[in-house]
Amino acid sequence: MQQDIPVLQYKLSSFEGPLDMLLQLIAKNKLDICDIEIALLLDQYMEQINNMQENQMDVSSEFLEMASRLVYIKSVSLLPKHEEAEQLKKELEGQLLEYAECRRVAKLLSHMVTYDLFSRAPANIEYDMTYTRRHSPTDICVAFISAAGRGKRKLPPPIDAFSGIVSRKIVSVSSRIVYVMRSLWKGQIVKYKTLFKDGSEKSELVATFLAVLELVKNKRIRIDGFGEDADVKMIKEVKHSEE
Repeated sequence: MQQDIPVLQYKLSSFEGPLDMLLQLIAKNKLDICDIEIALLLDQYMEQINNMQENQMDVSSEFLEMASRLVYIKSVSLLPKHEEAEQLKKELEGQLLEYAECRRVAKLLSHMVTYDLFSRAPANIEYDMTYTRRHSPTDICVAFISAAGRGKRKLPPPIDAFSGIVSRKIVSVSSRIVYVMRSLWKGQIVKYKTLFKDGSEKSELVATFLAVLELVKNKRIRIDGFGEDADVKMIKEVKHSEE
């Protein structure tokens, strides 16, 4: 009983040339490109040519030329001395390998190049800088006044314009010395933190701190204790009697 031989079915829609068709046929039949079977490849190739003709597709001369080339290689290989067939087969295999490499490189380049964009270097164009528009005298007067106003705006602004930005309250150390001495007048003892309760700005707090240091240095006041709860009191002056 004769066994049914499975037939490989495939559908190839379009080819870029006869070498492209041969490569796809080799891939479909899982053939070795360096040792192709001309007889099998010829049958598959002619089948594709017939399908193209049946579908009323124009078959270019290069496809027919490749078909005649395959037929010639097959017929020469049937001769007792088929050295010519081997040579023709190697030439075809070399062309297929070269075409396969070109397809591989083209696939890599396709991700780097797009045909949807065209760019070129800017052209050197000489522009005519002559002013050709005409204006009424009123427009020229308004333009002159506007330009003169912009020129004035470029002048340095007055100092008063920066008063709300950079102005700071100046507090002298001497004024805070008077404040501390008044707080300790007539032997009063105050807490260290109470000397700073009226300070609302940093400059005033710093001046008060410097005033306290200056009074301690000159031995006018004394601080007993540590931290904010330390006691601050005035040092009484001792009068020496004359000898």
